[in-house]
Amino acid sequence: MREYLLTLCITAAVTYLLTGPVRKFAIVAGAMPEIRARDVHREPTPRLGGIAMFFGLCAGLLVADHLTNLNEVFAKSNEPRALLSGAALIWLIGVLDDKFEIDALIKLGGQMIAAGVMVMQGLTILWLPIPGVGNVALTQWQGTLLTVALVVITINAVNFVDGLDGLAAGMVCIAAGAFFLYAYRIWYSYGIEAAAPGTLFAAILMGMCLGFLPHNMHPARIFMGDSGSMLIGLVLSAGAISITGQVDPDALNLYAGSEKAAVHQTVPVYIPLLLPLTIIAVPAADLVLAIVRRTWRGQSPFAADRGHLHHRLLEIGHSHSRAVLIMYFWSALIGFGALAYSVNSASMWIVLGVVFLSAVGLVLLLLPRFTPRVPLWAQRFVPPRYRRRRVPVAAADSAAPEVTESEERSPVTAGVSGVNGATAIGARTRFLDRR
Repeated sequence: MREYLLTLCITAAVTYLLTGPVRKFAIVAGAMPEIRARDVHREPTPRLGGIAMFFGLCAGLLVADHLTNLNEVFAKSNEPRALLSGAALIWLIGVLDDKFEIDALIKLGGQMIAAGVMVMQGLTILWLPIPGVGNVALTQWQGTLLTVALVVITINAVNFVDGLDGLAAGMVCIAAGAFFLYAYRIWYSYGIEAAAPGTLFAAILMGMCLGFLPHNMHPARIFMGDSGSMLIGLVLSAGAISITGQVDPDALNLYAGSEKAAVHQTVPVYIPLLLPLTIIAVPAADLVLAIVRRTWRGQSPFAADRGHLHHRLLEIGHSHSRAVLIMYFWSALIGFGALAYSVNSASMWIVLGVVFLSAVGLVLLLLPRFTPRVPLWAQRFVPPRYRRRRVPVAAADSAAPEVTESEERSPVTAGVSGVNGATAIGARTRFLDRR
């Protein structure tokens, strides 16, 4: 564990220290595109944050190669080299897109080529544990197609959710944390060496995100751009593929009996691994909804719009920071809930805890739609937005009675800062008080 933590800290430190110089380089290089209609930020912000994240990845792999225990990962497996090759290719495509904005189909082709490069070097799915059937071995073509599909879906899911300051880096960091705990449990508790590369990838991914987050939190000083979002999506998918397709469930020896029975009874253990998108369910749901929404309108699935989940949170009335925290909450609930269920699927407390936290999340989600009437004696105990301040009437109507803020509201106009995200979306006249 100490070597994994050291690798994480080195990766985070290198990423953090390089982000400042990279920001200056992005400004000089002109990687500061004009604000688009779908953007949330109000001032041009440099991109190319993925450059610092890529060098953090390289530093983490270099340090791990010189550590006593983690060196065996490089000696016994070619997966770290496969990851570095695919990451370098996808990072280069992302840098070109941040600077020149290349076509979406070209980016999709580059993602498939990067996934194919990793498959050629051994990072692929060899078999799948299927409940009621057993361990199903895949042919070379089946494993290649499934691996490429998982890599491309995960990359685009992370890329789609990268719409608010600190959102993508924080959500991927949460997913990587849950994945690291599970992979480390398989590697350390059951002594399965095939889980060591996935554990290393998760530790490095957490370091990349943690090192970049201080520069990317609202208000962001730099964006990771496609060079960063596609990179962390590829690393996350690589770790999941490394364990899902190369760890034999029968090697866990949790249950006696046939391989078919072992696979059937260890399904809760493999819930977070069979589908890597379970851990990043929120961005995956955003990806699916975006594709359905755009194709329903007759648009290209790659056409940008402002209908993502984080845009809808701002439309409801959440502030920028609160929308990001809500997305963090749901990612942590799904990721760590699946992790807890995989450890002890027989515990009813885990299910009840997940249900209770889901209810709390729904209340937080819909909170801006409700403006309760707070009694005068409780004014000092609630946030300012729920207080009923006395608004003086115009001088011409001085004889008229005073009106409270809760009884008369004016529409929020676009460009007014600090009013529940109105700067990002614009006027929200449909959310006025209807009483």
